[in-house]
Amino acid sequence: MKINITAKPGSTVRNKTGGWRTYIPKTDFDKCIGCGTCARICPEGIIKMIKNKDGKPKPKTDYDFCKGCGLCAEECPVKAIEMKLDKK
Repeated sequence: MKINITAKPGSTVRNKTGGWRTYIPKTDFDKCIGCGTCARICPEGIIKMIKNKDGKPKPKTDYDFCKGCGLCAEECPVKAIEMKLDKK
């Protein structure tokens, strides 16, 4: 008997994992200094640093895949990220 229990390579994009989280990171862009620590620390790699209108880098989080682990908020040097209850 053969059982397929592993995902096929490249299927992650189709398997949005953010739906089961309890908390979601919210960034205060006025506090954010654009250091990129959140993007480097994210275990899922779903935070990207994007230049805003002023040309300064700011984090953009893909909430479809964010699991709400809170590492970004914990490691932010200026505490610009706060974990909030995810209202669904």
